[in-house]
Amino acid sequence: MIRLILLLLMLATPLRAETPAPLAPGEARLLILHDHGNPVVAEMVRLTLRGEYDLTVSLESLTFPSSDAYDWMQIDRDRWFQERIGGRMIQIFERDIALFPRRAGDLTIGPLTHNLTNITRSGVREEVSVTSGTTRLTVKPFPHSGRPLTARRLVLTDELSAPPGRLAKDDILTRRVTIEALGAMAHHLPPRPDIAQPWLISFTLPETRETIPTPDGPVARVVWEWQMRPRTGEPGVLPAIPFPWLDTDSRRIEVAAMKPIPFGFAGFSTASGTGVALYWQMVGLALSGGVVALAVVLWGRLPAIGRGLRRLRPGPHAAAMRRAAASGDLTGLRAAAAAHLAWRGGGGPRRQALLRQLDHQIYAPAGAPGFDAMRWLRDWSRA
Repeated sequence: MIRLILLLLMLATPLRAETPAPLAPGEARLLILHDHGNPVVAEMVRLTLRGEYDLTVSLESLTFPSSDAYDWMQIDRDRWFQERIGGRMIQIFERDIALFPRRAGDLTIGPLTHNLTNITRSGVREEVSVTSGTTRLTVKPFPHSGRPLTARRLVLTDELSAPPGRLAKDDILTRRVTIEALGAMAHHLPPRPDIAQPWLISFTLPETRETIPTPDGPVARVVWEWQMRPRTGEPGVLPAIPFPWLDTDSRRIEVAAMKPIPFGFAGFSTASGTGVALYWQMVGLALSGGVVALAVVLWGRLPAIGRGLRRLRPGPHAAAMRRAAASGDLTGLRAAAAAHLAWRGGGGPRRQALLRQLDHQIYAPAGAPGFDAMRWLRDWSRA
């Protein structure tokens, strides 16, 4: 599997303070807690809405607001329990929300209001509204040019009803592709690809797409199904179809791919008399090499001879790096540096260490004080 290692840091922040501050008698407060203050676009942020109420709550109502800035869903049942805070047993409310930013930039959540019905010591019902503060997330761009898709785990299965290279004349091949992703919503999964070919008759069945809430986060699932057969006995190949996604645990771009499929009728042989099995072995080898070569081009990796020639010429990204450093655009500087390394065919340990330093400054909740982008660029040039 092809991997583009992104030198992003794990940016998790504590979900809650270790020791809650004491509540005054009769006091109530509502908090918005999160596990990740610096996500990328489409990455799941787990929010916990936590109410701490020195009250006797009989009824309650809390609505999480919708917004064009994010997608969200509740992933577990509300929890009500007692917890000792400041020497007293306090009524606790918790609700887990999975939130997915739709675009880069600052994202403010809240304030939220929890409407409660409290029963006083005298048995009188009174309405109480508890309003939270706000919490802010700094959303980073998705670190790939493709459609944003992030997950803690993603599995693609590509199933065929019969060997595609040994079909009988009237056989129909059924292809079923399933993608399941933990920590994503169904509409984040890629659209169904077009597998039409001039030599192929294909019928597309309706797709199924669903999001299943779980306590670990939503599971997104999509199923595509095709029924296919070649128009003639001439062999043909359906190419591989890659889907890049960000593994939110490893902070790497991974690629899940629908496999290449060689088609042919049983008994078909080439004009030279070579059997179909040997023919498809050759096709498979050529196809594998083609897929690898395509992936190499897509990810900016160049042949060794190209790398040697490029080291003798000034880089085309130097001006972009200078402009970004002079203006303090660290994200632009990072992109130009990555493009330069791709053009050069890689970088040594010193430049990788400098990239990690720059990533920390961009993506960490609090960067290093006194960071000088122009000095960083001078160090990069010397490296």
